[in-house]
Amino acid sequence: MKYRTFGRTGWKISEIGFGAWQIGGDWGKVDDDASIDTLHYAFGKGINFVDTAELYGNGHSEEVVGRALKAWRGDKIYVATKVRPIQWPNPDDDAPQMRGRFPVWYIRDNVEKSLKRLGVERIDLFQLHSFTPDAVLNLDWLETLSALRREGKIDHIGISLRDFRPDEGIDAARFGLIDSVQVVFNMFEQRPAQRLFPAGEKTGTAFIARVPLDSGSLVGHWTRDSYAGFEPGSQPHQMFRGERFAKTLKRVEALKALCKPHYDTLAEAAMRYVLSAPQLSTLIPGMKNRAEVDMNIVYSDGDVFPESLKAALAGHSWIRNYYQ
Repeated sequence: MKYRTFGRTGWKISEIGFGAWQIGGDWGKVDDDASIDTLHYAFGKGINFVDTAELYGNGHSEEVVGRALKAWRGDKIYVATKVRPIQWPNPDDDAPQMRGRFPVWYIRDNVEKSLKRLGVERIDLFQLHSFTPDAVLNLDWLETLSALRREGKIDHIGISLRDFRPDEGIDAARFGLIDSVQVVFNMFEQRPAQRLFPAGEKTGTAFIARVPLDSGSLVGHWTRDSYAGFEPGSQPHQMFRGERFAKTLKRVEALKALCKPHYDTLAEAAMRYVLSAPQLSTLIPGMKNRAEVDMNIVYSDGDVFPESLKAALAGHSWIRNYYQ
């Protein structure tokens, strides 16, 4: 496993982290004991960063991570979690207001609840599960989080950007207001590498890439019949509903053809593409079992992504919001 410095925190973080959304139950039925076994297996393989949220299974993901941490006897595991806003911004609103979405009492209440579910005395990284550009002028949220940091409840502060708006975090990264920014970054959503990542270089802002495999599509295993196998009500069933599945599959097949001369699988190309961003601290694919852990960590070997392929992939950038 390769490790990268997590921005200005000085942490040495596995460049492949553990995305814990799936173990919360939103992606289909889960077995908690199996999830804990998977987490311990990942820790044993060198993964030392876990990203969860109170949103994932209404706190269930945090509880499972907490159980895994309690039973773990190895090296330090860094845990990041998030709090959702009282009201989510309308995805079609280009300039939503930050003020009022994270009041003092609400942030404090959620920090206490996350501490209890995780079973820790201090949260390593506490993230706002939504962020808007005007937040750099309305800093009540930062005042609250800074106070919690002084009290020892949280160690570092991060933000998680809206799904298809990576530029909303540029000013926060450029001004160094927060320690980390989490953003969607993959072969379809390529924009973070153009403006967001460079904006945080001078301030030492850490970057976390979520859904590097586009919530499953970039694994490359889909067929025309795959949607029928998605559990009704699950996250993938909702995300790729209607014409979305067919549109995505068509684009995935084009990527497979483009990457085939370089890599055996689309999943390998997708993971290595994300890892090729030099400003990135870690990427957090979801993992449900030991086999998926092995599938992901094998790409942490320092292999250089072909510049010619990266240039060709630029023409396959696809801006859309399937997370609503």
